[in-house]
Amino acid sequence: MCCLFTILVFLGPRVGGIFWWIASPARWVGVVGAFESALWPIIGLVFLPWATLMYVSVAPGGMVGFDWVWVGLAVFIDLIAYGGGGYGNRNQIPGMGSGS
Repeated sequence: MCCLFTILVFLGPRVGGIFWWIASPARWVGVVGAFESALWPIIGLVFLPWATLMYVSVAPGGMVGFDWVWVGLAVFIDLIAYGGGGYGNRNQIPGMGSGS
C-alpha cells in the first residue's frame, strides 16, 4: 500500500500535467499561455510538478496578489513530497533509528 501511495505522489501530478498539456496546449505554451517556451514546463513537471500545475492554473490571467500564495503552497507540497520519504524511512538507515 505504501508503494502505491508513493507512486501516485510522484507520478500523479506529472501524468496529470502531461494530459492537461495535451488537452489544452494553448494554456501552457504560447502568447496567452503560462510559459513562452516548452522548456520551462518540462523542467517544472520533472522537479516541481505541483507548483507547475498551480502556476498554469493561475498564470494565464496574470500573477497578482493571492496567486503567489497558491504557488507557494504548491512548492511547499512538492518539498514535503520529496522530504517525506526520507523521514518515513529513517529507521531503515543504520544509526538513524529512534533507539540510537
